[in-house]
Amino acid sequence: MKRSLWLRRMAAVTALALATAACGGNGDDVTDEPEPAETEETEETEEPEEEPEETEEPDEEQSVEGDGVLNLGYILPESGPLAFLGPPQIEAVNLAVADMNAAGGVLGQDVTLETGDEAGDTTIASESAQRLIGAGVNAVVGAASSGMSLSFVDALTGAGVLQCSASNTSPTFTGGDYNGLYFRTAPTDALQGPVLAEVIVGDGNTNPAILARADDYGQGLLDATVAELEAQGATVAAAITYDPEAANFEAEVNQVASSGADSVALISFDEGGQILASLIEAGLGPQNVSVYGADGVASDTLWQEVDPNNEAVLEGMKGTRPAAGADEGFISRFQEETGLSDTTYAAAAYDCAIMIGLAAEAAGSDDGAAIAAEMINISTGDTECATFEECKAALEAGDSIAYTSVSGVTLTSTDTGNGEPESGMYDVWELGADGGLTVIETVESNF
Repeated sequence: MKRSLWLRRMAAVTALALATAACGGNGDDVTDEPEPAETEETEETEEPEEEPEETEEPDEEQSVEGDGVLNLGYILPESGPLAFLGPPQIEAVNLAVADMNAAGGVLGQDVTLETGDEAGDTTIASESAQRLIGAGVNAVVGAASSGMSLSFVDALTGAGVLQCSASNTSPTFTGGDYNGLYFRTAPTDALQGPVLAEVIVGDGNTNPAILARADDYGQGLLDATVAELEAQGATVAAAITYDPEAANFEAEVNQVASSGADSVALISFDEGGQILASLIEAGLGPQNVSVYGADGVASDTLWQEVDPNNEAVLEGMKGTRPAAGADEGFISRFQEETGLSDTTYAAAAYDCAIMIGLAAEAAGSDDGAAIAAEMINISTGDTECATFEECKAALEAGDSIAYTSVSGVTLTSTDTGNGEPESGMYDVWELGADGGLTVIETVESNF
C-alpha cells in the first residue's frame, strides 16, 4: 500500500538538518586521520609517505582533462560491521559496468573498475580513497556508511573525483560544500525520520524514548524523528546517543528505563542486538512495550544476535528502511544473475554507476567535473529511457534524456550544488514469531 506523507513543520526539520550539517567539521577532522602516518618524519624511511600528497595534483589534472576512458571505483564494505551491506552494492556496480560495456562502453571505450574497502574503519576507508585517487579514477561509488564517506569525501572531491553514494543518508551531506562533485541516490534521513515518527505515534505511543548511535547517521535520523514526533504532539521521554564502540550499553538502557517511556526506538547497526538484549533484560522488550528500529537493524537474523535460542524474541518489533527499489524487473534480474537474495541498496548503487556513465556520455568527457555537470540533466531531459543502451542511443541521436532509474529516484540539486533525491520511498516492517521480517506497507515521504 502506498500513501503520501507530506512533512509537517519541515522548517524545524530543515533547521535540525542544517544544525547537523554544521558538524561537517567533524567529517573534516576524520578525513585527516590517515595523516599521523605521514607525520612520522623523524624516521627518514617514512619521508616517502608524503609522496601521495604530491601525486594528487597529477590526479587532479587527469580528472580535469580526462583521458577518454571512464575509470570507475567503489569504496564499499568488503569487511567490517557493515559487511552485510557490501555484496548487494558491489554486485550492483559490477552489473552496471557489465551493462555499460555490453552496450559499447562509455566514450567508445570499456569502463574500468577499481575496488576499495571501507571496512567500518575511517583510516582504511581514507587509505582506499587515496589509493583510488592515485589510480586515476574519475568517479567513486560509496561509501555505504555516512561516517565512512565523511572521512574521505573532501579528499575525493578536492582531487576532482565525483562521488555517488547509494546509502549515505546523513542530512550533513545536503549542505556540504564538495565542489559540486557529491551525489547520492539515497534520500536523506530528514525524510525517513518523519516516517519512523508516524509509525510510532500511529501505534498510539505518546512518550517514546530514542537510542541512537553517536555518529552522523544516528544523530541525523534522531533529530529528524524527534522533530516530527514533537510536531505530532508527542513528548520525547529521552533522546540518547551512545558510543557504538562501548563495551556495554547498560547506562543508556538504565536512562531509558528511568525515563517513563511508553515505547523505545533504536537507531543502530550491528551493536543493536546487544542493546536489544539489554532492553529486554530491563523489561523494555517488544513483549512489554512497543519497540522500533530503522534500516541498520532491519534483518531476518536480528533475533540471533539477541537470543539465538528464541526466534520469537523480537516478535512485534517494527521499523522503517529505504525501500529496496521501484523496478521489480531489475530486482528479479539482479537476484537471478548475482545469486543474492538481499537487494538492500542494490538498485541505488546500480543507478549511481549508470548515471555516472550516462553523464560522461552526455558530457563527452570522463572528467569528474564535466560528469558532475550532467548528473542532474540526464535525469530530467525530454526523452525517457530505461536502460544504459537505450539512453546512450538517445544521446547519440542528439536528444536530452530522462533516465528512468531502477531505484525510482530523480536527482535534484541542493543549494550547495550537490545532487540527491527530494523524496523517498520507505518500507514499514515488522518482525514475526519466526524472526522473519515482513514489509507492512511502503510509504512515500516528500519535502
